[in-house]
Amino acid sequence: MYKLIATDGMAKRATMETVHGRIETPVFMNVGTAAAIKGAVDASDLKQIGTQVELSNTYHLHLRPGDKTVKALGGIRRFMNWDGPVLTDSGGFQVFSLASLRNIKEEGVTFRSHIDGHKIFMGPEESMEIQSNLGSTIAMAFDECVKNPSPREYVQASVDRTTRWLERCIKKIKVLNSLEDTVNPHQLLFGINQGGVYKDIRIDHAKRISEFDLPGYAVGGLAVGESAEEMYDVLDHMVPHLPRNKPVYLMGVGTPSNILEAVDRGVDFFDCVYPSRNGRHGHVYTNHGKMNLFNAKYGLDQRPIDEKCGCPTCRNYSRAYLRHLLKAGEMLGMRLLVLHNLWFYNHFMEEIRCAIEEHRFSAYKKQKLEVFNNNKEEDSL
Repeated sequence: MYKLIATDGMAKRATMETVHGRIETPVFMNVGTAAAIKGAVDASDLKQIGTQVELSNTYHLHLRPGDKTVKALGGIRRFMNWDGPVLTDSGGFQVFSLASLRNIKEEGVTFRSHIDGHKIFMGPEESMEIQSNLGSTIAMAFDECVKNPSPREYVQASVDRTTRWLERCIKKIKVLNSLEDTVNPHQLLFGINQGGVYKDIRIDHAKRISEFDLPGYAVGGLAVGESAEEMYDVLDHMVPHLPRNKPVYLMGVGTPSNILEAVDRGVDFFDCVYPSRNGRHGHVYTNHGKMNLFNAKYGLDQRPIDEKCGCPTCRNYSRAYLRHLLKAGEMLGMRLLVLHNLWFYNHFMEEIRCAIEEHRFSAYKKQKLEVFNNNKEEDSL
Protein backbone atom coordinates (compact mmCIF):
# COMPACT_ATOMS: atom_id res chain seq x y z
CA MET A 1 0.00 0.00 0.00
CA TYR A 2 2.74 2.48 1.04
CA LYS A 3 6.11 1.95 -0.61
CA LEU A 4 9.29 3.89 0.07
CA ILE A 5 11.11 4.77 -3.14
CA ALA A 6 13.95 6.89 -1.75
CA THR A 7 15.09 8.61 1.42
CA ASP A 8 17.37 11.58 1.94
CA GLY A 9 18.06 11.95 5.64
CA MET A 10 14.63 11.85 7.29
CA ALA A 11 12.92 13.01 4.06
CA LYS A 12 10.89 10.28 2.35
CA ARG A 13 9.82 9.78 -1.26
CA ALA A 14 7.09 7.16 -1.52
CA THR A 15 3.93 6.01 -3.25
CA MET A 16 0.65 5.04 -1.64
CA GLU A 17 -1.75 2.80 -3.53
CA THR A 18 -5.43 3.34 -2.73
CA VAL A 19 -8.67 2.06 -4.17
CA HIS A 20 -9.08 5.46 -5.85
CA GLY A 21 -5.59 5.74 -7.32
CA ARG A 22 -1.94 6.16 -6.51
CA ILE A 23 -0.66 9.04 -4.37
CA GLU A 24 2.90 10.22 -4.93
CA THR A 25 4.41 11.60 -1.73
CA PRO A 26 5.32 14.07 -0.35
CA VAL A 27 1.95 15.47 -1.38
CA PHE A 28 -0.05 18.64 -0.78
CA MET A 29 -3.79 18.00 -0.58
CA ASN A 30 -5.97 20.72 -2.07
CA VAL A 31 -8.61 21.85 0.43
CA GLY A 32 -12.23 21.79 -0.72
CA THR A 33 -13.98 22.24 2.62
CA ALA A 34 -17.56 21.85 1.37
CA ALA A 35 -16.66 19.65 -1.64
CA ALA A 36 -15.48 22.72 -3.57
CA ILE A 37 -12.25 24.71 -3.70
CA LYS A 38 -13.05 28.29 -2.69
CA GLY A 39 -12.46 30.52 -5.70
CA ALA A 40 -14.65 28.78 -8.30
CA VAL A 41 -12.21 25.96 -9.05
CA ASP A 42 -13.87 22.72 -10.17
CA ALA A 43 -12.80 19.09 -10.49
CA SER A 44 -11.58 19.46 -14.07
CA ASP A 45 -9.42 22.39 -12.96
CA LEU A 46 -7.92 20.24 -10.23
CA LYS A 47 -6.86 17.68 -12.83
CA GLN A 48 -5.32 20.39 -15.01
CA ILE A 49 -3.21 21.84 -12.19
CA GLY A 50 -1.84 18.50 -10.98
CA THR A 51 -3.94 17.85 -7.88
CA GLN A 52 -3.51 14.37 -6.41
CA VAL A 53 -5.78 14.42 -3.35
CA GLU A 54 -8.82 16.56 -2.57
CA LEU A 55 -9.62 17.19 1.11
CA SER A 56 -13.11 17.88 2.43
CA ASN A 57 -14.57 18.65 5.84
CA THR A 58 -16.72 16.14 7.69
CA TYR A 59 -18.43 18.71 9.91
CA HIS A 60 -19.36 21.11 7.11
CA LEU A 61 -20.69 18.39 4.80
CA HIS A 62 -22.66 16.88 7.68
CA LEU A 63 -24.44 20.24 8.02
CA ARG A 64 -24.80 20.96 4.29
CA PRO A 65 -26.04 19.17 2.26
CA GLY A 66 -25.97 16.32 4.80
CA ASP A 67 -23.80 13.20 4.65
CA LYS A 68 -26.84 10.98 4.00
CA THR A 69 -27.67 13.12 0.99
CA VAL A 70 -24.11 12.73 -0.32
CA LYS A 71 -24.34 8.96 0.17
CA ALA A 72 -27.65 8.84 -1.72
CA LEU A 73 -25.92 10.66 -4.58
CA GLY A 74 -23.11 8.11 -4.76
CA GLY A 75 -20.54 9.51 -2.32
CA ILE A 76 -18.40 12.61 -2.35
CA ARG A 77 -16.33 11.68 -5.39
CA ARG A 78 -19.34 11.21 -7.62
CA PHE A 79 -21.06 14.20 -6.00
CA MET A 80 -18.26 16.60 -6.96
CA ASN A 81 -17.21 14.72 -10.13
CA TRP A 82 -13.69 14.05 -8.83
CA ASP A 83 -12.25 10.62 -9.66
CA GLY A 84 -9.10 10.81 -7.54
CA PRO A 85 -8.45 10.11 -3.86
CA VAL A 86 -10.29 12.14 -1.21
CA LEU A 87 -9.36 12.60 2.45
CA THR A 88 -12.01 13.68 4.93
CA ASP A 89 -11.08 15.12 8.30
CA SER A 90 -12.96 13.85 11.33
CA GLY A 91 -14.68 16.98 12.62
CA GLY A 92 -12.20 17.04 15.49
CA PHE A 93 -10.79 20.42 14.48
CA GLN A 94 -14.26 21.93 14.87
CA VAL A 95 -14.10 20.76 18.49
CA PHE A 96 -11.17 23.18 18.72
CA SER A 97 -12.48 26.02 16.53
CA LEU A 98 -15.96 26.07 18.09
CA ALA A 99 -14.60 26.11 21.64
CA SER A 100 -17.18 28.63 22.89
CA LEU A 101 -20.05 26.41 21.68
CA ARG A 102 -18.92 22.95 22.81
CA ASN A 103 -19.10 20.47 25.67
CA ILE A 104 -16.57 17.63 25.65
CA LYS A 105 -17.32 14.34 27.41
CA GLU A 106 -16.06 10.77 27.15
CA GLU A 107 -18.94 9.88 24.82
CA GLY A 108 -18.10 12.69 22.40
CA VAL A 109 -18.70 16.38 21.88
CA THR A 110 -21.89 18.41 21.90
CA PHE A 111 -21.68 21.72 20.10
CA ARG A 112 -23.75 24.26 18.22
CA SER A 113 -23.96 24.65 14.46
CA HIS A 114 -22.20 27.79 13.26
CA ILE A 115 -24.99 28.16 10.68
CA ASP A 116 -28.18 28.18 12.75
CA GLY A 117 -27.14 27.28 16.29
CA HIS A 118 -28.85 23.89 16.45
CA LYS A 119 -27.29 21.31 18.76
CA ILE A 120 -25.02 18.65 17.28
CA PHE A 121 -23.48 15.60 18.96
CA MET A 122 -20.43 13.97 17.45
CA GLY A 123 -18.37 11.14 18.88
CA PRO A 124 -16.04 8.58 17.30
CA GLU A 125 -18.90 6.44 16.00
CA GLU A 126 -20.80 9.41 14.54
CA SER A 127 -17.66 10.74 12.85
CA MET A 128 -16.97 7.34 11.27
CA GLU A 129 -20.58 7.03 10.09
CA ILE A 130 -20.48 10.47 8.46
CA GLN A 131 -17.16 9.75 6.74
CA SER A 132 -18.41 6.34 5.61
CA ASN A 133 -21.48 8.02 4.10
CA LEU A 134 -19.19 10.44 2.28
CA GLY A 135 -17.18 7.49 0.98
CA SER A 136 -13.78 9.15 1.15
CA THR A 137 -10.57 7.25 0.38
CA ILE A 138 -9.02 8.14 3.73
CA ALA A 139 -10.98 8.85 6.91
CA MET A 140 -9.45 10.54 9.94
CA ALA A 141 -9.95 9.35 13.51
CA PHE A 142 -12.01 11.56 15.82
CA ASP A 143 -9.77 13.50 18.19
CA GLU A 144 -9.52 16.66 20.25
CA CYS A 145 -7.22 19.44 19.06
CA VAL A 146 -6.12 21.59 22.01
CA LYS A 147 -4.81 25.12 21.67
CA ASN A 148 -1.17 25.91 22.36
CA PRO A 149 -0.20 26.49 25.07
CA SER A 150 -2.57 24.50 27.30
CA PRO A 151 -2.03 23.17 30.84
CA ARG A 152 -0.09 19.91 30.90
CA GLU A 153 -2.74 18.12 32.97
CA TYR A 154 -5.48 18.98 30.47
CA VAL A 155 -3.34 17.96 27.49
CA GLN A 156 -2.52 14.58 29.02
CA ALA A 157 -6.17 13.85 29.82
CA SER A 158 -7.18 14.93 26.31
CA VAL A 159 -4.56 12.68 24.70
CA ASP A 160 -5.67 9.69 26.78
CA ARG A 161 -9.27 10.29 25.69
CA THR A 162 -8.19 10.69 22.05
CA THR A 163 -6.54 7.25 22.27
CA ARG A 164 -9.74 5.72 23.61
CA TRP A 165 -11.67 7.46 20.84
CA LEU A 166 -9.24 5.98 18.29
CA GLU A 167 -10.01 2.47 19.53
CA ARG A 168 -13.71 3.17 19.05
CA CYS A 169 -13.07 4.55 15.55
CA ILE A 170 -11.17 1.39 14.57
CA LYS A 171 -14.01 -0.84 15.72
CA LYS A 172 -16.66 1.27 14.01
CA ILE A 173 -14.94 1.59 10.63
CA LYS A 174 -14.47 -2.19 10.45
CA VAL A 175 -18.21 -2.62 10.86
CA LEU A 176 -19.06 0.14 8.37
CA ASN A 177 -16.66 -1.21 5.73
CA SER A 178 -18.38 -4.59 5.95
CA LEU A 179 -21.88 -3.28 5.22
CA GLU A 180 -23.42 -4.16 1.85
CA ASP A 181 -24.50 -0.59 1.07
CA THR A 182 -21.28 1.15 2.11
CA VAL A 183 -19.99 3.64 -0.47
CA ASN A 184 -16.32 2.65 -0.10
CA PRO A 185 -15.69 -0.72 1.57
CA HIS A 186 -11.94 -0.08 1.34
CA GLN A 187 -11.97 3.17 3.34
CA LEU A 188 -8.69 3.68 5.20
CA LEU A 189 -8.32 5.12 8.70
CA PHE A 190 -5.47 7.36 9.86
CA GLY A 191 -4.83 7.86 13.57
CA ILE A 192 -3.90 11.28 14.93
CA ASN A 193 -1.05 12.12 17.29
CA GLN A 194 -1.78 14.84 19.86
CA GLY A 195 0.05 16.30 22.85
CA GLY A 196 0.39 20.03 22.36
CA VAL A 197 3.99 21.17 22.65
CA TYR A 198 4.85 18.62 25.35
CA LYS A 199 7.43 16.45 23.63
CA ASP A 200 7.25 13.57 26.11
CA ILE A 201 3.45 13.37 25.77
CA ARG A 202 3.79 13.50 21.98
CA ILE A 203 6.39 10.70 21.95
CA ASP A 204 4.37 8.49 24.29
CA HIS A 205 1.22 9.02 22.21
CA ALA A 206 3.11 8.26 18.97
CA LYS A 207 4.25 4.96 20.43
CA ARG A 208 0.75 4.10 21.66
CA ILE A 209 -1.08 4.77 18.38
CA SER A 210 1.67 3.03 16.36
CA GLU A 211 0.67 -0.21 18.07
CA PHE A 212 -2.65 -0.16 16.19
CA ASP A 213 -0.78 -0.71 12.88
CA LEU A 214 -2.99 1.70 10.93
CA PRO A 215 -2.53 2.61 7.22
CA GLY A 216 -1.21 6.05 8.22
CA TYR A 217 -0.68 8.53 11.03
CA ALA A 218 -1.34 12.24 11.30
CA VAL A 219 0.16 14.91 13.52
CA GLY A 220 -2.60 17.16 14.82
CA GLY A 221 -2.67 20.10 17.17
CA LEU A 222 0.18 22.08 15.60
CA ALA A 223 0.03 25.49 13.90
CA VAL A 224 -2.58 26.41 16.52
CA GLY A 225 -0.73 28.98 18.59
CA GLU A 226 2.85 27.78 18.94
CA SER A 227 5.80 29.26 17.03
CA ALA A 228 7.19 27.61 13.91
CA GLU A 229 10.33 26.73 15.87
CA GLU A 230 8.25 24.97 18.53
CA MET A 231 6.42 23.03 15.81
CA TYR A 232 9.68 21.89 14.23
CA ASP A 233 11.04 20.90 17.64
CA VAL A 234 7.98 18.72 18.28
CA LEU A 235 8.39 17.06 14.88
CA ASP A 236 12.11 16.47 15.51
CA HIS A 237 11.35 14.54 18.67
CA MET A 238 8.06 12.82 17.80
CA VAL A 239 8.12 11.74 14.13
CA PRO A 240 10.94 9.18 14.66
CA HIS A 241 8.54 7.30 16.96
CA LEU A 242 5.94 6.83 14.20
CA PRO A 243 6.38 3.90 11.78
CA ARG A 244 8.86 4.73 9.04
CA ASN A 245 6.96 2.46 6.63
CA LYS A 246 3.69 4.40 6.96
CA PRO A 247 2.70 7.87 5.70
CA VAL A 248 2.86 10.79 8.14
CA TYR A 249 0.39 13.65 7.67
CA LEU A 250 0.96 17.09 9.25
CA MET A 251 -2.53 18.56 9.49
CA GLY A 252 -3.24 22.16 8.51
CA VAL A 253 0.33 23.10 7.51
CA GLY A 254 1.31 25.29 5.79
CA THR A 255 3.56 27.76 4.07
CA PRO A 256 6.14 26.59 1.52
CA SER A 257 8.82 27.08 4.20
CA ASN A 258 6.81 25.01 6.69
CA ILE A 259 6.50 22.23 4.13
CA LEU A 260 10.23 22.15 3.38
CA GLU A 261 11.07 21.96 7.08
CA ALA A 262 8.48 19.25 7.75
CA VAL A 263 9.52 17.11 4.75
CA ASP A 264 13.05 17.29 6.12
CA ARG A 265 11.65 15.79 9.34
CA GLY A 266 9.86 12.87 7.69
CA VAL A 267 6.38 14.20 6.84
CA ASP A 268 4.55 12.94 3.71
CA PHE A 269 1.10 14.60 3.60
CA PHE A 270 0.11 18.25 3.94
CA ASP A 271 -2.99 20.40 3.64
CA CYS A 272 -3.64 24.08 4.19
CA VAL A 273 -6.05 26.81 3.07
CA TYR A 274 -3.17 29.26 2.49
CA PRO A 275 -2.87 28.95 -1.32
CA SER A 276 -6.59 29.38 -1.96
CA ARG A 277 -7.20 31.97 0.78
CA ASN A 278 -4.16 34.05 -0.16
CA GLY A 279 -5.04 33.84 -3.84
CA ARG A 280 -8.50 35.23 -3.16
CA HIS A 281 -6.81 38.19 -1.44
CA GLY A 282 -4.33 38.93 -4.23
CA HIS A 283 -1.29 37.18 -2.73
CA VAL A 284 0.50 34.74 -5.03
CA TYR A 285 3.40 32.33 -4.59
CA THR A 286 6.21 32.27 -7.15
CA ASN A 287 9.69 30.84 -7.63
CA HIS A 288 11.07 34.25 -6.74
CA GLY A 289 8.99 34.81 -3.60
CA LYS A 290 5.53 36.01 -2.64
CA MET A 291 3.78 38.83 -4.52
CA ASN A 292 0.83 41.08 -3.69
CA LEU A 293 -0.92 41.91 -6.93
CA PHE A 294 -2.84 44.76 -5.33
CA ASN A 295 0.47 46.64 -5.37
CA ALA A 296 0.32 49.65 -7.71
CA LYS A 297 3.62 48.76 -9.38
CA TYR A 298 1.87 45.95 -11.27
CA GLY A 299 -0.65 48.29 -12.90
CA LEU A 300 1.22 48.37 -16.23
CA ASP A 301 3.15 45.10 -15.86
CA GLN A 302 2.52 42.91 -18.91
CA ARG A 303 4.47 39.91 -17.62
CA PRO A 304 2.76 36.81 -16.21
CA ILE A 305 2.86 36.29 -12.44
CA ASP A 306 5.87 33.99 -12.89
CA GLU A 307 7.56 33.71 -16.26
CA LYS A 308 8.70 30.15 -15.48
CA CYS A 309 5.23 28.99 -14.40
CA GLY A 310 3.16 26.70 -16.62
CA CYS A 311 -0.22 27.22 -14.93
CA PRO A 312 -3.29 28.29 -16.96
CA THR A 313 -3.15 31.78 -15.44
CA CYS A 314 0.49 32.47 -16.27
CA ARG A 315 0.09 31.07 -19.78
CA ASN A 316 -2.70 33.51 -20.60
CA TYR A 317 -2.83 36.64 -18.39
CA SER A 318 -0.67 39.55 -17.32
CA ARG A 319 -0.06 40.93 -13.83
CA ALA A 320 -1.73 44.16 -14.96
CA TYR A 321 -4.93 42.38 -16.02
CA LEU A 322 -5.05 40.28 -12.87
CA ARG A 323 -4.58 43.40 -10.72
CA HIS A 324 -7.42 45.07 -12.63
CA LEU A 325 -9.73 42.12 -11.92
CA LEU A 326 -8.89 42.23 -8.22
CA LYS A 327 -9.42 45.98 -7.98
CA ALA A 328 -12.73 45.66 -9.83
CA GLY A 329 -13.89 42.89 -7.49
CA GLU A 330 -14.30 40.44 -10.36
CA MET A 331 -14.62 36.77 -9.36
CA LEU A 332 -12.43 35.83 -12.32
CA GLY A 333 -9.46 37.47 -10.62
CA MET A 334 -9.84 35.32 -7.52
CA ARG A 335 -10.34 32.17 -9.58
CA LEU A 336 -7.21 32.76 -11.68
CA LEU A 337 -5.03 33.47 -8.64
CA VAL A 338 -6.30 30.40 -6.76
CA LEU A 339 -5.52 28.28 -9.83
CA HIS A 340 -2.01 29.72 -9.93
CA ASN A 341 -1.34 29.17 -6.23
CA LEU A 342 -2.60 25.59 -6.23
CA TRP A 343 -0.56 24.84 -9.36
CA PHE A 344 2.47 26.32 -7.60
CA TYR A 345 1.96 24.16 -4.50
CA ASN A 346 1.29 20.97 -6.49
CA HIS A 347 4.38 21.41 -8.65
CA PHE A 348 6.46 22.55 -5.68
CA MET A 349 5.75 19.12 -4.20
CA GLU A 350 6.79 17.52 -7.49
CA GLU A 351 10.13 19.34 -7.25
CA ILE A 352 10.52 18.12 -3.67
CA ARG A 353 9.87 14.51 -4.70
CA CYS A 354 12.46 14.80 -7.46
CA ALA A 355 15.04 16.34 -5.11
CA ILE A 356 14.62 13.50 -2.60
CA GLU A 357 14.94 10.86 -5.32
CA GLU A 358 18.15 12.49 -6.53
CA HIS A 359 19.49 12.85 -2.95
CA ARG A 360 19.84 16.63 -3.22
CA PHE A 361 16.98 17.65 -0.96
CA SER A 362 19.24 19.44 1.53
CA ALA A 363 20.62 21.74 -1.18
CA TYR A 364 17.15 22.25 -2.69
CA LYS A 365 15.68 23.15 0.70
CA LYS A 366 18.48 25.64 1.42
CA GLN A 367 18.09 27.35 -1.95
CA LYS A 368 14.29 27.59 -1.67
CA LEU A 369 14.33 28.89 1.90
CA GLU A 370 16.74 31.65 0.91
CA VAL A 371 14.28 32.75 -1.79
CA PHE A 372 11.17 32.50 0.40
CA ASN A 373 12.74 34.19 3.42
CA ASN A 374 14.27 37.06 1.46
CA ASN A 375 11.24 37.90 -0.71
CA LYS A 376 8.19 38.59 1.43
CA GLU A 377 6.17 41.21 -0.37
CA GLU A 378 3.23 42.15 1.85
CA ASP A 379 2.48 45.81 1.04
CA SER A 380 -0.81 46.79 -0.58
CA LEU A 381 -1.10 50.12 -2.39
